[in-house]
Amino acid sequence: MNIQKLSQEAIELLKTLIATQSFSGEEESTAKIIAGWFEAYGIPYQQQGNNIYAFNEDFDEAKPTLLLNSHHDTVKPNSAYTKDPFEPIIEDEKLYGLGSNDAGGCLVSLIVLFTYFYKRKGLRYNLVIVASAEEENSGSNGLNSVLPNLPPIDVAIVGEPTQMQLAVAEKGLLVLDCYAHGTAGHAAHGLGENAIYKAVDAIHWFKSFEFPRVSKTLGKIKMTVTQINAGSQHNVIPAECHFVVDIRITDEYSNVEVLDFVKSSVNVEVKERSLRLNSSSIPMDHDLVKAGIALGRETYGSPTLSDQAVLSCPSLKMGPGDSLRSHTADEFIYLHEIEEGIQLYIDLLERTL
Repeated sequence: MNIQKLSQEAIELLKTLIATQSFSGEEESTAKIIAGWFEAYGIPYQQQGNNIYAFNEDFDEAKPTLLLNSHHDTVKPNSAYTKDPFEPIIEDEKLYGLGSNDAGGCLVSLIVLFTYFYKRKGLRYNLVIVASAEEENSGSNGLNSVLPNLPPIDVAIVGEPTQMQLAVAEKGLLVLDCYAHGTAGHAAHGLGENAIYKAVDAIHWFKSFEFPRVSKTLGKIKMTVTQINAGSQHNVIPAECHFVVDIRITDEYSNVEVLDFVKSSVNVEVKERSLRLNSSSIPMDHDLVKAGIALGRETYGSPTLSDQAVLSCPSLKMGPGDSLRSHTADEFIYLHEIEEGIQLYIDLLERTL
């Protein structure tokens, strides 16, 4: 296949996706657009909710399976946009538009990659591609809902903007709702037990405690109190104080380990929102990593969450674009990033497959 032609078609596909609203949970229209690509290339596909997935033509159950994944949902545009977020504008070799960088450029590049290898015979790995929904809100109808329909996945490439460097590890996420319980009373008398004061002790622990095991690629676990609410009026000692903790977990710990330790360490009620968004990684000696390094790519640990969190296999996060542009006003991706990303993806798999 002509890579240059595919790259131009990928950019046109991305422009169409940008022009189509696809907030998390509302991706019906972009799912149809992605399905249209596969139909145009004669590639059979399946749909689960708003997720589109397909298998390479020479699929062999005896071979290991490599998953290619990126998402087609977006966050909502913020109020600082000066351009129409749904108008794909090209200026100075930049393609502007909501979802262009996160993660439209990655998605169309992986779609081209899959299309390029779809008919290839004699591959070492089977290929499966999933254009997933509900990544931005970690929804229940995203990649995780498709996994039961797939064969066992041995390794994955997850497309997120990494400047085509190799994110060999990614922090997981644990969100906690914490409740300090006290006893209501009149502030003038000082009777009762102030729930805010109990919360302060726990908050200080979250601020100051450091988990002893430090990841080589992801560093330390990071715990941040991000919300707090208590009290009804100035003269009533509050009986309850609720606060939220955002914990970014490294590959040195599981979410369950961290949760159990937190519950044993603070004097407040702790409720987890989910335990499924664990940290992820891929061995440094994996063929994909070695191939990427041979192509001049650098390795690093990523602090941001992606669909890697729902995978139980080794996974590599890699894609065109820059994570620092994600969710910003007037989001964009350089055209050359898409073109170079497609070529690097192909070179990576040529060395691996």
